[in-house]
Amino acid sequence: MSPTTSTPQPLLATRSLSIGYNPHTPILQDLNLSLRAGRIAVLIGGNGAGKSTLLRTLAGSLKPLAGEIIINGTPLQGIPRSCLARLMAIVTTDPTMAGGLTVEETVAIGRQPYTGIFGRLSPQDREIVAEALRATGIDHKANQPLACLSDGERQKAMIARALAQRTPLLLMDEPTSFLDVAARIRSMALLRSLADNAAGRMSIIISTHDIAPALDIADDIWAFDPDNKTIIAGPKETIIASGALDVPFARRGIRFDPTHLDYKPSK
Repeated sequence: MSPTTSTPQPLLATRSLSIGYNPHTPILQDLNLSLRAGRIAVLIGGNGAGKSTLLRTLAGSLKPLAGEIIINGTPLQGIPRSCLARLMAIVTTDPTMAGGLTVEETVAIGRQPYTGIFGRLSPQDREIVAEALRATGIDHKANQPLACLSDGERQKAMIARALAQRTPLLLMDEPTSFLDVAARIRSMALLRSLADNAAGRMSIIISTHDIAPALDIADDIWAFDPDNKTIIAGPKETIIASGALDVPFARRGIRFDPTHLDYKPSK
């Protein structure tokens, strides 16, 4: 008899998860999702489908209506906030309120889970901050006030702050929304390299309308099904072959074109 091989425990999993703001009218329900280490999952759905709500729920800032979220084998509600900050970072589309902080100081906030009560940066912390600034291409703005940056530059700083947090799980809500084409391509390539990094593989969940570049780096697809208030999830090749990518925008007269990894009008 050949030895059996065990399936690696997912870094993140949900069990019968329902999310939303009213228990009587969930936005999404009965979600059983999983994400293994070193994989990138791309969320695909229309505006109002629940992508941001899902990310906020997975991050612990919004309480589930039902079910549970498991991070590295531990229920989310049992993880102290101080420990969760070492497991998960999130980049949202919320306006950034950083006062008079410079870009470097803003990115250094990502080291707070490791700096202790006084928040003093060690030489290693400073090098991690510098590395995050370089990786996102915003190092030349390090000493400028965040408030003086363009929207795209500010978005790069927020991504850098999340990278400086050095967590195994990264949640990103429209991370390329303010970036130009070149910056979008570099950002997607950076995310792929983070997931593939042999020294510290990162699992990433991306919500985006920048479909083709995101699918190019994706391992898994989570396609929103608004009619059934659920998500069709699986490996990229399986989801594309199944035709499930037609579901998120079925009511809007567009369909998925697997040749170009993007949407186009239905004929």
